Amino acid sequence: MTLTVLLAYLVIVLLIGVFSHRLFRGTSEDFFLATRTIGPFILLMSLFGTHMTSFSLLGASAESYRIGIAVFGLMASSSAIVVPLIFLFIGTRAWSIGKRYGYLTQIQFFRERWNSNALGLLLFVVLIAFLIPYLLIGVMGGGITLNQLTDGVVPQWVGGLLVCAVVLCYVLYGGLRATAWVNTFQTLVFMTLGGIAFWIILQKLGGLNTVLQYITAKYPDLLVRGDNVKPLKHISYLFIPLSAGMFPHMYMHWLSAKKADSFKLPILLYPVCIAIVWAPSVLLGIMGRIDFPNLAGPASNTILVQMIHDYAPEVLAGLLGAGVFAAVMSSLDSQVLAIGTMFTQDVVKHYGFHDKMNEKQQILSGRLFVAGILAITFILSLITNRSIFKLGVWSFTGFAALLPIVVAALYWKRSTAAGVTVSIITTIVLWIFFLTKGWQNPAFTLFDSGMLPVVIILAASAVMLVLVSLFTKAPTSQHLNKYFK
Repeated sequence: MTLTVLLAYLVIVLLIGVFSHRLFRGTSEDFFLATRTIGPFILLMSLFGTHMTSFSLLGASAESYRIGIAVFGLMASSSAIVVPLIFLFIGTRAWSIGKRYGYLTQIQFFRERWNSNALGLLLFVVLIAFLIPYLLIGVMGGGITLNQLTDGVVPQWVGGLLVCAVVLCYVLYGGLRATAWVNTFQTLVFMTLGGIAFWIILQKLGGLNTVLQYITAKYPDLLVRGDNVKPLKHISYLFIPLSAGMFPHMYMHWLSAKKADSFKLPILLYPVCIAIVWAPSVLLGIMGRIDFPNLAGPASNTILVQMIHDYAPEVLAGLLGAGVFAAVMSSLDSQVLAIGTMFTQDVVKHYGFHDKMNEKQQILSGRLFVAGILAITFILSLITNRSIFKLGVWSFTGFAALLPIVVAALYWKRSTAAGVTVSIITTIVLWIFFLTKGWQNPAFTLFDSGMLPVVIILAASAVMLVLVSLFTKAPTSQHLNKYFK
């Protein structure tokens, strides 16, 4: 019965995507940006849904299982402050420039802003590389959910493959409008069902007082920051949400907004949405210690799904599992579309391949590229055995370190293509270096101080951008007037 409910949910998602295609206007702008007609509520749901993936449900609960309630302070509280500011100071300005000049991707803007094809191509490769770990945690999350809720009857790889197939179908058929509509539905689903899951499991465990008494007596360190999170680690996690300013899928949703006022609701309500999703996930992870005390390493990725399986009746378990699926797919779909958009606009069209293709063929080329990237991600999901939370942090680290680029593009006239290029290369080199260290030792921090590598990588990226820009030729006033009016 659980499997039936989950499959029924996936069918509903597909139907929403198919129905949205009835409004398709047959143009690239409509497929990739819904002709810039997205209003405040759908924009809020789309932005929040695409930001909150299995990282926020499976990852957050797994990490809180390991280190306790401090996880909420690491990511949720910092995101609630930083992300709305990103929307206000970067999102609105990026939307304005994108609407004025018809940009469909962030790469188009950066390439023309600094008049550099090489920069655009480099950034395309880097953004795809940093997105793969983000895609990976979505595929892993879908596989884990279906495997656990069916008592292992459905192998983990089948769940991952099913998620990839469903997302590919409605995204590549309906474009951004399908993605936005499905995201709205799925965001409401996982926000609602996350709270329901928390309440049901809490009652099954005897109520809040019983749970608190047990955790306080047996695992008191999980309810305080204590030694689980060093002060420098807590501070450095403030840098991770800066990644929202460079996510291709977030940028794409900004460009789809109908008008500047559409950003007001996301800016105001984003912190509320984060609290609604993160609080139950973190608390459920802590509560998982009661009946599942000995999960080690990546095995804790399954804690939320195991609790849903054990404490909810079959139909309800299916519904709650659908909530996890919703969180997984609401990010995966936007990421998939962003990859397809960048490939179509920044490779196929920009380098002249479109001269031999009509619009349908251009869109098809983007679809095939996306299918290839998802195939690579699926294969990686079969051989990767790492914490979903930590994989997400590494992806966010790369994007956060690229933030100086968009800040310079929007606010610093003196920045140059050479400065931005060196900044990107610096980010790549340091990211690979620290990723190697972190892969060998999952607990790796700088000098064992608790400080995350994102601090060093971001600082180096910003310094190199500034220094090289100051020592290279400034852009002409005529060129800058296009972007600074």
